[in-house]
Amino acid sequence: MAPPPRLGLRPNAAQFTLLVVINALVGGMVGQQQTTLPLLAEQVFSLRGYSWVFAYVAAFGVSKAASNYLAGLLSDRYGRKPVLLTGWLFGLPVPLLIMWAPSWEWIIAANILLGLNQGLAWTTTVTMKIDLVGPRQRGLAMGLNEAAGYLAVSLTSLTAGWIAAQHGLRPAPFLLGVAYAVLALVLVAFFVRETRGFVALEAPAPAPARSNAGIIADVTWRHPALSSASVAGMANNLNFGLSWGVFPLLFAGAGLGLREIGLLVALYPLVWGCGQLATGWISDHVGRRPLVVGGMALQALALAVLAWSTVMPGWVAGTMLLGLGSAMVYPALLAVIGDVAAPAWRGRAVGVYRVWRDLGYTAGALLGGVTADTLGLHSAVWAAAGLSALVALLVARRLPETHPGLP
Repeated sequence: MAPPPRLGLRPNAAQFTLLVVINALVGGMVGQQQTTLPLLAEQVFSLRGYSWVFAYVAAFGVSKAASNYLAGLLSDRYGRKPVLLTGWLFGLPVPLLIMWAPSWEWIIAANILLGLNQGLAWTTTVTMKIDLVGPRQRGLAMGLNEAAGYLAVSLTSLTAGWIAAQHGLRPAPFLLGVAYAVLALVLVAFFVRETRGFVALEAPAPAPARSNAGIIADVTWRHPALSSASVAGMANNLNFGLSWGVFPLLFAGAGLGLREIGLLVALYPLVWGCGQLATGWISDHVGRRPLVVGGMALQALALAVLAWSTVMPGWVAGTMLLGLGSAMVYPALLAVIGDVAAPAWRGRAVGVYRVWRDLGYTAGALLGGVTADTLGLHSAVWAAAGLSALVALLVARRLPETHPGLP
């Protein structure tokens, strides 16, 4: 007879590790296109207006935001595994559409599907890991989850840039995405187990019923901790969306080649991913608030360094500082949601938070595109730096400490 389920990393190590691997594959689906798509826009499709070039990031952000909400709602209602599998079914056509795209509209359509893949799959792996570990190791669990995803973004961006330098912008770099999607579908279909039953271990007494409208209101504006997390998450992903569209063109305009651009684009998520191995654990010991406030302030400084620099050492320093700032913020924000949301409505709370957070991609694309078209690429980065500084001040004023063991 199988042993009864228990909360914690150690008793659930096998399933937790499998979910970490699957989330790495989710991140890799983004990484396959970070270095290449802005260059495809200019060199293959001959696009010149930045707003239209960055439309694929905006489409991705809207699609991912909407599917985040659906992931939370459906995983609470029907279970986590079916939602995770559906997310990967949406992911499978993405690299194929990019490889065969005859026009930029196909690229935008592919990124709508990529947003569905990311929203359903990443949100669900977050919820499943929170289910498995319980409250004591929540920050560590989120750090491991996000580290896997963003390390995969980084390594795949670097690999895709190297492949593109050797074999061209299409189709070779996107074969990575085909392999990731097929492997993920096999792992989810045959090896992942449902985790919704672990909710009863954390909260054996029935929790008061919460309406979807009430949860949306809390996470959007009403609850100081939940709404502050949404604002900070949106600002963080605005910076990520900006980096996705603006950075490759900024560096290419300075005369860098594909290998150098790939390295700089990869450095940001590399530091972000590695840093989360520590920052999630740190948030379990010093609290969530110091990491969120400090991380947003550091991102503002990093963007200022990137906008001011004109040579490789400055860009390296800026991208690494930006990655460290994101590493401080990301797992701490997810832990805030896990701290405050009751297990019975956790999936929906995570989903609504990730709606607002991932609309940051769209905001970054709009801010970057409009500002770059009117004032230039450097001005777009300066604008993001100023916005990040304002958000740091806002969360410093409004975000309370949510760690259950800290005042």
